[in-house]
Amino acid sequence: MSIPTIAATRVYLGGEEKSLSFEQFPYTGLSKTYCVDHQTADSACSATAYLGGVKANLGTIGVTAAVKQKNCSAMNMKENQVDSIARLFQLKGKRTGVVTTTRVTHATPAGIYAHTSERDWESDTDVMNFNGDITQCEDIAHQLIFGSTGRNLNVILDALLIDLGGGRKNFLPREVQDEDGNSGDRSDGVNLIEEWKRYRESQGQLYEYVWNRERLFNVKENTEYLLGLFQPDHLNYNLERDPQTQPSLEEMTEAALRVLDKPGSSGYFLLVEGGRIDTAHHLSWARKALDETAEFSKAVQKALSLTNQQDTLIVVTSDHAHTMSYAGYAARGSDVFGYAGTASDEDPYTILNYANGPGYKPFMATGQRYVPSLEEMNNLEFQWPSTVPKKKETHGADDVAIFANGPWSHLFSGVMEENVIPYLIGLASCVSPYIKCEDLHPKLP
Repeated sequence: MSIPTIAATRVYLGGEEKSLSFEQFPYTGLSKTYCVDHQTADSACSATAYLGGVKANLGTIGVTAAVKQKNCSAMNMKENQVDSIARLFQLKGKRTGVVTTTRVTHATPAGIYAHTSERDWESDTDVMNFNGDITQCEDIAHQLIFGSTGRNLNVILDALLIDLGGGRKNFLPREVQDEDGNSGDRSDGVNLIEEWKRYRESQGQLYEYVWNRERLFNVKENTEYLLGLFQPDHLNYNLERDPQTQPSLEEMTEAALRVLDKPGSSGYFLLVEGGRIDTAHHLSWARKALDETAEFSKAVQKALSLTNQQDTLIVVTSDHAHTMSYAGYAARGSDVFGYAGTASDEDPYTILNYANGPGYKPFMATGQRYVPSLEEMNNLEFQWPSTVPKKKETHGADDVAIFANGPWSHLFSGVMEENVIPYLIGLASCVSPYIKCEDLHPKLP
């Protein structure tokens, strides 16, 4: 969710003067997103930064920079593993959860609970496909169910973890079909969903596993642990989802908060990810990316409406930028999915473009630039023009915005390293092991 993405989404929502929900927050800053070994971050090293508090190497999650990609022995060394901010909440007896429109084993949500040297090891089959040793390289889905942080998330915890998203295939054996008739992807024969249920039962905990919108809306009020896997893979894009069966990000956020924010609660941590913004950009699907950004804005607004800003800190940011530009001299009120004007070659050019990606079109034999028609650009899967050909668009190395509201939100002002973010959250919530902060927090009346 780069700054150009936010700006273009305003126009998508009705005009340049519009604002997304989080743009109304009183404090803003910028985050520097680079990895230890790369100028441009991926979602793995960046998740380690804004959730774990350390910069890491590209492709690694929940480990320090001492761990190189695909190095199993290094990732298993305790001194190389990094506790996430969610784990700190758990250690203080607070509830924790994660909501995402991607697979719950994808890089961003995995930053909550996993310690791995390879972000793509989402199931044991993935480990084997990379010629890894499954006895030494624990896959991400397995860590979610059996790891100390994942197991204790009330939405999956001793606190309370909510896991709401997609990715059922990584939790089921190949010979097992899910509720929609899709086969799993695991080779070890372990049904991780059933393992999650068995553990909850062994602890005498009130839990529910849901796989569609109807069941999500009927979760009992006394539910302590909620696992929701709504698709075999990522959830569908909002513009393509079936609203009767797949919940929106806004609806999942509301469901998570109703489980986490119980009467008498001592506090909670919830990560909400609009992950399909990123996947749309990678395919140069600008129309879908802007719509997913609008959906994320709705989820933030829902969180605002269900919480008290006097005791709830909400921080909105992005793990990295993208290469989409929003430029040209289009007139006010122009369709953001249209033309900006006429270029030097006397042909029109689009308002939205990518620095690289699959939308590259080679020059025709005549030497003329390819100009997409308005009819083409109205297609949901039209791939917007790219300067350099890539099968997938890359991330951007530019800084991303931070928006903060609530207690101690003033700390999120200025330009900061991305790995500072969890330390500020830890201070604001009094879960940091490095600071005795109780005296800094006046008791609410």
